[in-house]
Amino acid sequence: MTLSDLYTILNSITMFKDKVTYRAFPEGHAPKLPYICYLATQTNNVKADNKVYYVIQGVDVELYTREKDLAAEAALESAFNNNDIVWEKYEDYIEDDKVYQITYELEV
Repeated sequence: MTLSDLYTILNSITMFKDKVTYRAFPEGHAPKLPYICYLATQTNNVKADNKVYYVIQGVDVELYTREKDLAAEAALESAFNNNDIVWEKYEDYIEDDKVYQITYELEV
């Protein structure tokens, strides 16, 4: 799976159609909440004999909501599970923006 494949999966979720971007929406152009930003974070490559045999890209998928949105979380988690994407989740509240940020860590 590639980042492009992940984008296709995220954008295919009905409630997030055209509300998915890499890293951040341009200032002043974010869609109405909820929306998703995703970004490559680090690699965890398979290597031996001074070679990288397989690149494993870490990715954070960030769900932004005004209030706790269990339906949005369930939609994302269902898409991950249906596409055999293993994930971990944690939550934060961004006081300055008054939004919840649910971050899913995964590898592609």
